Amino acid sequence: MRACFVHAAAVGNALLGALPQCIKSIRHRSIQFLPDPELFPAATMASGVKVTDEVIAVFNDMKVRKAQANEDEKRKRKKAILFCLSKDLKNIVLDEGKEILLGDLGNTVMDPYQDFVKMLPPDDCRYALYDATYETKETKKEDLVFIFWAPDSAPLKSKMIYASSKDAIKRKFEGIKHEWQVNGLEDLKDRRTLAEKLGGSSVVTLEGSPI
Repeated sequence: MRACFVHAAAVGNALLGALPQCIKSIRHRSIQFLPDPELFPAATMASGVKVTDEVIAVFNDMKVRKAQANEDEKRKRKKAILFCLSKDLKNIVLDEGKEILLGDLGNTVMDPYQDFVKMLPPDDCRYALYDATYETKETKKEDLVFIFWAPDSAPLKSKMIYASSKDAIKRKFEGIKHEWQVNGLEDLKDRRTLAEKLGGSSVVTLEGSPI
């Protein structure tokens, strides 16, 4: 029996002696935490997310500006729109009712940029297209901006899924020059942040308001 106690004590002393070296080794190694497929199954499948035809059609309509469009077509043209993941997390779809039309400007919408900011859900992620109208020191311009809205307050699972699915929608939005990832309302409230994305210090107005 005494031999057993002596052996146990020796083992314990050996483990204690090795502990500082183990801690030192851990300090010099980087540890990467990956999502557990059983806890976040949707995040592991996000690469298979599809973009619906309706989303692609909206993008093509916003991208192509018809010089000979009649007044009705102009009114129906989208100024801004949100996209979200379907409930089964398999498709990127239109976020129902979350859009601003050119026909709304001056009627129900006085400041399209501020109305767009108000459309974004405070506690969940979204993709968006915003058709920015701005002036530089030289000329007046219009450019589409792709926005990835991922607020800090959104659930971790949602942020993981939307982040890993972003490439699926970006591949369909060919020709987009401006991309903006936003993580909080503070980044959006000041329109100068968007102006900097569009043209830096050369931008003097955005949606008719001076910068």
